[in-house]
Amino acid sequence: MTAVSTIALRPMTAADLEFSFAVFASTRADEARHLPLDDAGKQQFLRSQFEMQHTDYQANYPRAAYQVIERDGVPIGRLYVDRQPDQILIVDIALLPEYRGAGTGSVLMSEILNDSRQTGKPVRLHVELFNPAQAWYERLGFRTIENVSVYSLMEWLPNRSQEEV
Repeated sequence: MTAVSTIALRPMTAADLEFSFAVFASTRADEARHLPLDDAGKQQFLRSQFEMQHTDYQANYPRAAYQVIERDGVPIGRLYVDRQPDQILIVDIALLPEYRGAGTGSVLMSEILNDSRQTGKPVRLHVELFNPAQAWYERLGFRTIENVSVYSLMEWLPNRSQEEV
């Protein structure tokens, strides 16, 4: 018999910022690898990018739920969701590399999509144009509604029929 993992969300605290940086850095590892900097310079660059992102998110999404994703009590990722009057905006969802591809993101996304069905609100997110996760979002039924700079704005509609997905 195999043990079933427990996926849980908890509010992010100031004590989680270093963990959140580690998650962020893991999502930018391929980009950083190509920078003409030594390892310390790459870390400094990633740190400054993280701090800018964190400041931007706090300023633009002050009511968002900033959460740590845990599996069996171990932090494995982050999920930031801003439930607005007219939409559910996924600001950020990211897992550490060793936890990707195991279904955790699908479990969390299923809960968000169920919330969308119950409230009738569309789910929206921005994803970088060349991010492999874009294909995953498309499989879930998200559609690109706009390209802005290096991002696609994608949307999932709660009333879309299965034939449209």
